[in-house]
Amino acid sequence: MEVTGVGATGATAVTGATGSAEVTGVGATGATAVTGADATIGPLVKPFREGLAQFGYLEGRNLVIEFRWAEGHYDRLAEMAADLVRRRVEVIAAFSPPAVQAAQAATATIPIVFESGNDPIKAGLVASFNRPGGNATGINIAVEELLGKRLGLLHELVPTASIIAAILNSQQPAYQTMARDLHAAAQKLGKGFRILNASTEQDIDRAFTEIVQIRADALLIGTDPFLATRVEQMVGLAARYSIPTIYARREFVRAGGLMSYDIDFPGAYRQSGIYVGRILKGEKPSDLPVVRPTKFELAINLKTAKTLGLTVPTGMLTIADEVIE
Repeated sequence: MEVTGVGATGATAVTGATGSAEVTGVGATGATAVTGADATIGPLVKPFREGLAQFGYLEGRNLVIEFRWAEGHYDRLAEMAADLVRRRVEVIAAFSPPAVQAAQAATATIPIVFESGNDPIKAGLVASFNRPGGNATGINIAVEELLGKRLGLLHELVPTASIIAAILNSQQPAYQTMARDLHAAAQKLGKGFRILNASTEQDIDRAFTEIVQIRADALLIGTDPFLATRVEQMVGLAARYSIPTIYARREFVRAGGLMSYDIDFPGAYRQSGIYVGRILKGEKPSDLPVVRPTKFELAINLKTAKTLGLTVPTGMLTIADEVIE
């Protein structure tokens, strides 16, 4: 038995006891070759394994996991997905819109467990949330709600900001949707708004230079697998230019970033593992409803807020899941 997943920045293969006893990773270094460029994804492998374990699939006993990471290079995903299909794998778990897109293009028959911010109905992945009806099911993230909430939190923390900038990756399949939703949310707040595109490290450097030139008062970083790997670079640039910034992942806050707000990613990856386990036990993806995360996490770095001369409202501190002092 072999279960393979195309991850947010690569691929994850799970092979049963009758398959090859091999664990490999195309990434940097780490216990299972998952850290380095994919440090934000590596910690999420554990809850994915935990989900599988609920159905008796234990790595090293009756389960072998192979990880492949594209390190934010979306152009690698199509060949990864095609290769996995050629290997006749039994399940594909795709953890981002680019990975889902690659898996969807590669197969119409192999079960796909996805985690994506794209509308799965509009993308043609499922017929409905309750009855997917095809070869795919998984977790759908309401990106538009997340982006609006992030912008609102940034406004609450920096109410005097007249111009807010956002860095998005134009190579992200959900780019147009995110850009539209952010513009609408900024308009409701009465804020000047500017979107800057970044799909390479050099683009990020240029974006921050432009942010200074347009005199933006605050910054929002969009949800994106590539941007999620640029923790040190973006936190460092935000500090250098003293720009209050809200990120998608709490890893940024732990590294010195001001604030983050997103779904409970460990919970989402655990659910993906559970769905893969259920499919391996014989259930069909067409019968497993698409679920939406119900838990969200706010993290705040008070030391960074103090450095920026910001006072975090008491109400915001009360609802924060993690406060770094």
